[in-house]
Amino acid sequence: MKNEKDILKWFNNELSPKEIEDLKQTENLETLDKIAHYASQMQAPQVDVQKALEEFKTRKLNKKETKVRSLNLSTFYKVAAVLVVMLTSSYFLFFNTVKSFETEIAQTETLLLPDNSEVILNAQSKLTYNKKNWKNKRDLNLDGEAFFKVSKGQKFSVITDAGVVHVLGTQFNVKERDNYFEVHCYEGLVSVTFNNETIKLPPGKTFRVINNSVEINDDFSSNSPSWMQKESSFAKVPLVQVIDELQRQYDIKISTENIDTTQLFTGTFTHSDKNIALQSVTIPLKLSYKIDGKKVVFYNYEGQ
Repeated sequence: MKNEKDILKWFNNELSPKEIEDLKQTENLETLDKIAHYASQMQAPQVDVQKALEEFKTRKLNKKETKVRSLNLSTFYKVAAVLVVMLTSSYFLFFNTVKSFETEIAQTETLLLPDNSEVILNAQSKLTYNKKNWKNKRDLNLDGEAFFKVSKGQKFSVITDAGVVHVLGTQFNVKERDNYFEVHCYEGLVSVTFNNETIKLPPGKTFRVINNSVEINDDFSSNSPSWMQKESSFAKVPLVQVIDELQRQYDIKISTENIDTTQLFTGTFTHSDKNIALQSVTIPLKLSYKIDGKKVVFYNYEGQ
């Protein structure tokens, strides 16, 4: 209904005859008559027109407005603080539980496990294990190469992308690089699992996989891997693997020109002199090399 102010005045008999006629022109006459009829049957209270109009408008607006529940910032901050504490605690719990050791180029590192077993990491290698769960599950994750000297009566597993090594009171070396997996047993007995098959290695025996192919290797008599004496030794290993090891020990980038990098190399190179190391690899294979800063190129000198 329109003209609320005039209707309220009409209800209070405050309109002049002309104003009443004007109101009847704007409002439905039947509706006004009904109002007059019901009003005559009750004692109409005196109405403060202005106040009633304002209250009417207020009620009308309140009906149209959607109630919006305001955010209690205090509660929000409390919840946020709890979440931050929980996430932070989980973060530190995880990283305090998982122990990780990593070496850079030309670097080795010796470390002790919770059972006093000793591990020596070769260059560019990483070892991780769960410190909290060590007593129940002694699993070590290795990416690279490491020598293990396990305390008598202690046992654990070394897990790599290529295979798993299970040991009990032994000394052994594990090397896991791109397309290369090798285990040497120096003392005790080592169990190696590869492609769901397990083989036992006694002292002096080697298990090797190159390009997913298991190879038969000659026995050895050394007491520890050569890299622990700052040398890298190879027996019938593809040249590409030797090149990779040179790069790990000398922080150089080696490229080749018209050379078959699958040819096998048997020999040793030192970790203390770059030129002697390069010569130790290239001369037996009738190759030569040239150096430009950290870049080295192997080439066949007979073709130059």
